[in-house]
Amino acid sequence: MKELTNEKLEKITGGGSPYIVLGIIAAIIFISGVIEGIVHPNACSSS
Repeated sequence: MKELTNEKLEKITGGGSPYIVLGIIAAIIFISGVIEGIVHPNACSSS
């Protein structure tokens, strides 16, 4: 295993963007569900 120096460790970037994209997608899905529930309200047991 190769050890990294502090200078190389400070240059490592990235890795956070997939979580940001997933958070945005989750927020869009949640908001669309809330809007769908307001526009088309259904009872919990519709059978």
